[in-house]
Amino acid sequence: MKKVLIISSSPRRGGNSDLLCDKFAEGAAISGNHVEKVFLRDNEINYCTGCGYCNSNDYTSCAKHDDMAKILDMMIDADVIVFATPIYFYSISGQMKTFIDRICARYPHICDKEFYYIMTAADNDPKSVQHALGDFSGLMSCLKNPQEKGHLFAGGVWQKGDVIHTEYMAHAYEMGLNV
Repeated sequence: MKKVLIISSSPRRGGNSDLLCDKFAEGAAISGNHVEKVFLRDNEINYCTGCGYCNSNDYTSCAKHDDMAKILDMMIDADVIVFATPIYFYSISGQMKTFIDRICARYPHICDKEFYYIMTAADNDPKSVQHALGDFSGLMSCLKNPQEKGHLFAGGVWQKGDVIHTEYMAHAYEMGLNV
């Protein structure tokens, strides 16, 4: 059994990327894994101000007192981490970027994890996620022994719920099933 942590950065509960998170979670749970999902919108996560507090304290804490500390603890405890984001202007959502910046407070402690990415966009072109994958790759290059296990790009989904009657739902479920 693995501990799976899903980070949903959709600004809309039940948005396309959030729905794919739920399908991934369903598959991972059916396989006997322990699954938790964090919906970033429900948490207070302030911007990193580059104050250097984390660096001065051996990356054990952050000067900000918000919900990020508990999420970082969950990440450190997880075996598998899923990042889900809608693609806006060919990059990750602002919510996901703010979240990634705040990982700085504890990043040396996020080691030996498996990572999956779920991305949705109105654009169907697979090239539309290249910048987002670059954003995730930047984070991975700062972590110790990350294993990028896969990504799902669901293109052509714009309106909330567009993804429901697509093959992407089955793909997300299958990815979760194979964690």
